[in-house]
Amino acid sequence: MSEEAARPLPRTAAQALVDQLVANGVEHVFAVPGESYLPVLDALHDSGIAITVCRQEGGAAMMAEAHGKATGRPGICFVTRGPGATNASAGIHIAQQDSTPMILFVGQIERGLRDREAWQEVDYRAAFGPISKWATEIETGVRVPEYVSRAFHTACGGRPGPVVMALPKDMLKDPAPGPIAPAFAPVEAAPGIEDMERLAALLSEAQNPFLLLGGSRWDERAYADLRAFAERFDLPVATSYRRLPLFDPLHPNYAGDLGLAANLKLVARVKAADLLIVLGGRLGEVASQMYALLDIPAPRTRLVHIHPGPEELGRVYVPHLAINAAPTRMAAALARLPAPASTPWSEATRAGHAEYLAWSETATPQPGAVNFGAVMIQLREALPTDAILCNGAGNYAAWIHRFYRFRRLATHMAPTSGSMGYGVPSAVAMKRLYPERIVISLNGDGDFLMNGQEFATAVQYGLNIVCIVADNASYGTIRMHQERDFPGRVCATDLVNPDFAAYARAFGGVGFTVERTEDFPAALDAALAAHRPAIIHVKIAVDAIAPGATLTAIREKALAGQ
Repeated sequence: MSEEAARPLPRTAAQALVDQLVANGVEHVFAVPGESYLPVLDALHDSGIAITVCRQEGGAAMMAEAHGKATGRPGICFVTRGPGATNASAGIHIAQQDSTPMILFVGQIERGLRDREAWQEVDYRAAFGPISKWATEIETGVRVPEYVSRAFHTACGGRPGPVVMALPKDMLKDPAPGPIAPAFAPVEAAPGIEDMERLAALLSEAQNPFLLLGGSRWDERAYADLRAFAERFDLPVATSYRRLPLFDPLHPNYAGDLGLAANLKLVARVKAADLLIVLGGRLGEVASQMYALLDIPAPRTRLVHIHPGPEELGRVYVPHLAINAAPTRMAAALARLPAPASTPWSEATRAGHAEYLAWSETATPQPGAVNFGAVMIQLREALPTDAILCNGAGNYAAWIHRFYRFRRLATHMAPTSGSMGYGVPSAVAMKRLYPERIVISLNGDGDFLMNGQEFATAVQYGLNIVCIVADNASYGTIRMHQERDFPGRVCATDLVNPDFAAYARAFGGVGFTVERTEDFPAALDAALAAHRPAIIHVKIAVDAIAPGATLTAIREKALAGQ
């Protein structure tokens, strides 16, 4: 072999990209392979980074989003160009609305073919710009370390979110001999001394304060610090939509979930507050009860809004006090606030918790042989506190929010954007991340079939998730609105479904069918003991549309009002 032949080849852009991932501590990526980024796949081969090969790009992107949501570090996804990228857009939208750090790498056409509408050509800056923090394309291989480093900083900085980065096929073969950028370190904005002094003064003047928790960028220390603050001030605490694990529901200060179909007594308490402290969340459409909790743009209630992204402060509501701080740093500062001389609102705090317990303790009656509220109570009694529940969208989720109790941080993976098809992919991601923990995927029937093919991914990797499919043979949420607005005129919401237990067996898993409430615990025990991915097919009556509501009652009320 000649000396020239023995000389190592220059590092390629694809190799530099993977080296930059390794430098940033990436241990896992989710992907659907594509010929547009083959050099990256080759570089991953010997990198030590684990790859979960998915069945559809939407599922892959949702897995990466769930990984980012659980860890606070960017979930990484690779997809191919054109339809691969557009399939993945659902996961990008979730990451944007849920404030989740994520990076989507997309294969792209060769640089010399641009602007000819070449095969599967898409302008990714234009397509993803409105639903991401940054959408870009790397023009030359030598800049790969710079771009990837910036992607990590952007995804995690301020209000976290997704970054989309296109990789031209020929660019990946460019030489990239330069150094790899150092690992990113997220910047945690902290409150100033004057901020804390003003907040302390507002608390000292309040007679009926309320604390609402939401958003991302929480960790175990912040969880504990916030609890200590709430205890010392004896504040009533609520969580916003699908942020239930931010506060222990059995804590005497917890007042409930300010989400869809919230307890009206809780809504009334928040409206009656003379000081509302919103920590971490944006106070978006759901948490604000369709923007009805506070006046826009200037609330009459004293509003303290604390958020890691300064662009969110004053975006909808002009707060009495705006604090640009991450929940981690803010919770630490709150934990140091001296205890008040008195807490005249303590009786209201106890009353709020009692109302939450009454609201969530016992399943509401519903038509049919399966009461899904009772199933949720059976789950909360059977599962350990570190079990992770994952779900997508649909009316079935209302029973989760009301009756299940999330006792620990990061035990609920669900899109605040209300995206369907999330339950199975997120459960796969969580079982990859925490193989020793029980992971349950909760789904509606229409919801499950949007990404149910990722059950095959669970089988392929031996990820023993348990999927519960609530089957009412309907797009139930749409049917509910249909009966309310156009009573009796059912159109395009009926479904003909497969045997979901047989579906599980066809993929190599195990399946069980539940047609009575009392049969669910045995099915759950068998699914957990099977040591294979499992589906429990739960058949519920279509009339049982929500806790305490039926389609029949909704239709009759609508007809009576005509």
